[in-house]
Amino acid sequence: MKYLVIANPGSGRGSGARQIPLIEEMLRRHALDFDLLRTEGPGHAITLAAQTATEGYDAVISVGGDGTINEIVNGLMQARANGAPQLPLAFLSVGTGNDLAFGLGVPTEIEAACRGIAKNHRTKIDLGFAKTDDIPDGRYFCNCIGIGFDAAGGILAEKITWTSGFLAYLIAALQNIFLYYKALTLKIKLDDEMIEMPSLLVSIMNGQRIGGGFLIAPNALLDDGIFDLCIAEEVSRPRMLTLLPRFVSGTHTTQPEIQMKRARKIAITALKGTMPIQTDGEIICRASGEISIEILPKYLEIIGAAI
Repeated sequence: MKYLVIANPGSGRGSGARQIPLIEEMLRRHALDFDLLRTEGPGHAITLAAQTATEGYDAVISVGGDGTINEIVNGLMQARANGAPQLPLAFLSVGTGNDLAFGLGVPTEIEAACRGIAKNHRTKIDLGFAKTDDIPDGRYFCNCIGIGFDAAGGILAEKITWTSGFLAYLIAALQNIFLYYKALTLKIKLDDEMIEMPSLLVSIMNGQRIGGGFLIAPNALLDDGIFDLCIAEEVSRPRMLTLLPRFVSGTHTTQPEIQMKRARKIAITALKGTMPIQTDGEIICRASGEISIEILPKYLEIIGAAI
């Protein structure tokens, strides 16, 4: 079995580059046959995955974080649309959040993750697919889409270079409370239900967690064919501060300002304001007016997950 390893040296604030020699050693130790390519900038993993899907590889291994996985998946889906075989995906987590690894039970320790890949246990998970007015051709995602507060926090987190992981996202969230607190007025269509309200954030979750530690959808499953949504109404800054630790523990779901919903198809229109949007931790739109989202059940095969 031949693996293509796509490594993002810049992931995890440079952790990816430091981990590559260890990763190569561990893959060889587990007798895995592979070629390794390094990305050179944003979007490059999409190109590499799309180009190499037809070059005789049996699977792809992502080395990076959730954003690197997202790019590789979008490249694999491009190749699939052009008639290439659908390659399964494994990943070694050296990113900032590593939220998909959390949801799938994939170890973040390199040797343990390589051992899991070598065992070749496979499972299929759902994918999300979104179109916005800025991205009419659409974007696939594995873990989540965030609109409003958490996407604006992601923009701030990009600027925090002196730390990484959950701490970077937590600091960004605290900054965001004082920089981005006005809710957008959104029209949200969930299958056959319509909601119109000022919404501080809308998180469309395939997985459970975002930002390396915010348990937004504690009951979500990556293979159940349905999204779990968290919709937060506009609240005061002091209330935002009291809600923040509840998002870490997953106990926000019982609070009166929070609505938890489930849906397979979603359409959201900004009636007042414009939407910053992130997918799998990466900002894809900073001021969108509308977005449509659907779930694609059991659309991606994963190697090395515990589920």
